[in-house]
Amino acid sequence: MSTRILRLLTDDLGTLDVANEGVSSANASDCGLMDEACFTRMVVVERKRTERSAKPFLLMLIEGRESLRPLNGNQELLRKLVSVLKNSTRETDSAGWYEEDRTIGVIFTEVGTADNKAMAAILAKIANALRNQLTVEQMAHLEISLHRYPDEEQQPPQHLDHLVLYPDLASRDTKNRAGHFLKRAIDVFVSMLLLVLLSPLLLVIVLAIKLTSHGPVLFRQDRVGQYGIPFTFLKFRSMRVDSDPGIHKEYVSRLISGEKGLIRPGKEESDGVFKITADPRVTAVGRFLRRSSLDELPQLWNVLKGEMSLVGPRPPIPYEFEWYDIWHRSRVLEAKPGITGLWQVTGRSRTNFDDMVRLDLRYVRSWSIWLDLKILLQTPRAVFSGDGAY
Repeated sequence: MSTRILRLLTDDLGTLDVANEGVSSANASDCGLMDEACFTRMVVVERKRTERSAKPFLLMLIEGRESLRPLNGNQELLRKLVSVLKNSTRETDSAGWYEEDRTIGVIFTEVGTADNKAMAAILAKIANALRNQLTVEQMAHLEISLHRYPDEEQQPPQHLDHLVLYPDLASRDTKNRAGHFLKRAIDVFVSMLLLVLLSPLLLVIVLAIKLTSHGPVLFRQDRVGQYGIPFTFLKFRSMRVDSDPGIHKEYVSRLISGEKGLIRPGKEESDGVFKITADPRVTAVGRFLRRSSLDELPQLWNVLKGEMSLVGPRPPIPYEFEWYDIWHRSRVLEAKPGITGLWQVTGRSRTNFDDMVRLDLRYVRSWSIWLDLKILLQTPRAVFSGDGAY
């Protein structure tokens, strides 16, 4: 998800007078550049190939600064760029328009470990070749960036600029704007309605927590939202204040690694449950809230703010994300996190982590308003049955 970016930012050495010679996309293709649709599709294919093979690849982007947009506005410059790329890359590398007429991309496959030294070497090689072909003024108006997939640090990105390796997400969202607008409208309406209708119940829960244990009513926690953007996740506090997170970290580690069995302090069992049970940190009121899922109600505020949706994958804690396999990351990127989802209404705590991720991805890739409504209608039954809840 998150990519390590190395940038070559040249000093602005002057103003480039760009003649509007109008290089067409057809001319660009004649020079050896794929069109945007083909090239971005290749980026997606290489990303998915890496998710299976764990072999990294690199994506280099060359774009003109504001004074040099569109990039194909100067035929001579474009031909020089394509010539440099042809002579500086391998036959197995691919070049094309990452963004039509604005940004040229190069995919470097089979790059071994693709560590920082390898990335710096590739960047230096291309930069030196460009300096030999271009004038100082032309170089001053170009920016080169190199992106590695997967990221070595296994950290979620902090902003959308790191999503260059996911051009399919932006395209998908653009094509279904009406559907996403309707989903958001439903989120706002339903969350506001429930907050009003459930206000007496919310007040009872607040009093129960305050009267039975010391500490705040709400539990606030950093979670990883869509596109890896962090947000403050809300729940009714169900544990004692200053509880040790070590038990949960052990549980998450075992869950993601696929180690079967529940976690019960001082006792190991193997009944197919993937959950912490008999957690000594949980209060008496908190145990009831968890069993009934009432502790999740404050997330209606997260939905109202736009950080979550009523339906979607559950948002992970940052340390959970660090243990993800490469392909697990898509569950964070491809949909806004939700209060309920396919996992909650089908497998819940009796589903292992890989299957949970598959359910999340199946939801994202077959999403429709009708699917959301179906999941919402099935949620009360899953909550009241208590199956898999602890």
